[in-house]
Amino acid sequence: METFQKLTFEVTHCNRCPRLRAYCNQVAQTKKREFRHWIYWGKPVPGFGDPKARLWIVGLAPAAHGANRTGRMFTGDSSGNWLYQALFDAGFANQPTSVSSEDGLKLKGAYISAAGRCAPPDNKPLPEELSHCATFLDEEFRLLKERRLILALGSIAFNAVLKLLQRQAMALPSPKPAFGHGVLHTMGSERVLCSYHPSRQNTNTGRLTRKMWAEIFEKSAQAVRD
Repeated sequence: METFQKLTFEVTHCNRCPRLRAYCNQVAQTKKREFRHWIYWGKPVPGFGDPKARLWIVGLAPAAHGANRTGRMFTGDSSGNWLYQALFDAGFANQPTSVSSEDGLKLKGAYISAAGRCAPPDNKPLPEELSHCATFLDEEFRLLKERRLILALGSIAFNAVLKLLQRQAMALPSPKPAFGHGVLHTMGSERVLCSYHPSRQNTNTGRLTRKMWAEIFEKSAQAVRD
């Protein structure tokens, strides 16, 4: 779709955050030893998936040696291994793996983006950097007309979604909705499901288990059918 192509162009040519652009370029030059033969993407990463998605997944930001290397959201790192296996199991993807932007992966009924579009140092984007990316979320919100559920991976993504809804003139309940794994919030016409992010920090410590993760996508599949 032309409108999604325009958004992809805008994302990949964004230079609003000098700190992030410098970091991504540095990572792309120095590389990780196991990926030394790769030509890193090294640019802001656009959203990926089905323009007619009912499930919209919002993550934190690209990983330095994941999407910053491959150029596709959640591709080439352990978080992506968890995400795409779950999407495949739930019927949203044609294959359970995502290793490069040319591996044949296609999503059906799902779209993936993030609160931030550049890999941040220590996985910690600054508030002003997230605000610079907010216009991309706004445009995806406008384009994804068939969405039935927003899945927020982690508290930063959840807060970005709340701010997005407020920018769309949607009044939030009082008290302000709180992040909690597996909690489903209904705000106006939007439903937002919270999940821990499938980062190594969460999966290696057992904070997020395979069972917990599978249940999130069972809930998601049910929600987009309702």
